[in-house]
Amino acid sequence: MLTKPNKTFNHKHLLELQSLTKEDIELILETAKPFKTVFTRSIKKLPTLRGKSVVLLFYEPSTRTRTSFELAAKRLSADTVSIAVQVSSVQKGESLIDTAKTLESMKADFIVIRHSHSGSPHILAQNVSSSIINAGDGFHEHPTQGLLDIFTIKQKKGKIQGLKVVIVGDILHSRVARSNLWGLTKLSAKVILCGPPTLIPKDIDKIFPQIYIEYNLDKAIKNADVINILRVQFERQLEHLFPSVREYSLLYGMNKERLKNAKSDVLILHPGPMNRGIEITTEVADSLNSVINEQVTNGIAVRMAVLYLLSLNQNL
Repeated sequence: MLTKPNKTFNHKHLLELQSLTKEDIELILETAKPFKTVFTRSIKKLPTLRGKSVVLLFYEPSTRTRTSFELAAKRLSADTVSIAVQVSSVQKGESLIDTAKTLESMKADFIVIRHSHSGSPHILAQNVSSSIINAGDGFHEHPTQGLLDIFTIKQKKGKIQGLKVVIVGDILHSRVARSNLWGLTKLSAKVILCGPPTLIPKDIDKIFPQIYIEYNLDKAIKNADVINILRVQFERQLEHLFPSVREYSLLYGMNKERLKNAKSDVLILHPGPMNRGIEITTEVADSLNSVINEQVTNGIAVRMAVLYLLSLNQNL
């Protein structure tokens, strides 16, 4: 049986890591641990959210996050509904709020939303009584991805405080990077951002004064404990923010030669989907240092923890 956590999680929604405290983040990570053990059972299901309904409202394509949330909800015995926005009333001009209010009228307990516009989950949280979970909004945040990345690191390294974590790639447009930055800095990791100067947000070190910026990947990964590699977003190439994909791969791609020069126990993370041969080679992605597949598994446990903790506060 799942025991109620000793600490209190006073949140009805999960919109971002920026507004969570260190204690909030640690509670989610601790709560995820027993949920991961469910995967080893013959019956991978708990009755925790029986009678609750979880609606997946994705305005952008997703495989990992959508499936992970659906599996997390089902393993907690919740009912799930996935809205295909491409064939829904959205295509007839229905607004985001009207769509959410319709789902609220159908007694949706949770609405998990991914949207191309930053702040969309916050708007829903202000307008409906359902618990809102941000599955990625524009360039703002992807909180559960940040949490599962941190959970994976802590499971492997035993701690976060003091670890040297390098985040490589398009920081400018990455909601994954922002959630990782908020979470890791709150837990006192040493974070280094690395990428082309055009893809590092201007003045980001004023928002996060404790981070470091390094434009040379070989220097950045020296003595690193973790390297989190972001996907090359080909749509950004239209903005000419880096000369070519080939040059990006040469300067910022993680390959076996670079891996040899890193610490022998360095962890390689990637939020997926991967562009093999560009930001990461197959040799690195499939190496013993890689925990990319484990990130996917851990994502289910973390999202189970989030659903469970939010369910305790739905009367707020």
